[in-house]
Amino acid sequence: MDHLLGLLRVRVVRGVSLAYRDATGSDPYVVVRMGSQKLKTSVKKHNVNPVWNEDLTLTVSDPNQPVKIRVYDKDTFSRDDKMGDAEIEIVPFVEAVRMNLSDIPNGTIIKTMNPNRHNCLAEESAIVWKDGKVMQDIIVRLRNVESGELELQLLWVDIPGAPGF
Repeated sequence: MDHLLGLLRVRVVRGVSLAYRDATGSDPYVVVRMGSQKLKTSVKKHNVNPVWNEDLTLTVSDPNQPVKIRVYDKDTFSRDDKMGDAEIEIVPFVEAVRMNLSDIPNGTIIKTMNPNRHNCLAEESAIVWKDGKVMQDIIVRLRNVESGELELQLLWVDIPGAPGF
């Protein structure tokens, strides 16, 4: 806990136009990794536009580690099929948290991230101050697959007693 900066809550909101891996669609689930941590969502049966609205919480000790996301199709009798992957660099998000903002209006945009060759953003994404917290709504385009995007939301959670920033 000495090096723990805080918690990063990753809300997996939904998938859009995910790839078909079975005749009836896919049975997708999402795996979120950061360092040695690995968390996953529930499986959504027969759905290429699933809605999860599930929160996965990672501990952050090294903000230079990216959040790695993989989508899989759950199979019963064989290895689960890959349905794409993405990475999110959290350094800009953590830099916004480090600003220790408090007396700014709700909804203030702290920083805007634009899609480029080095990130998986599908569109512009703003890091905002909302309800006393730093959050970011993100749409990532999945790589290594024919189609698919994921809608995510990042939220920083301070840990009482942790050194933080």
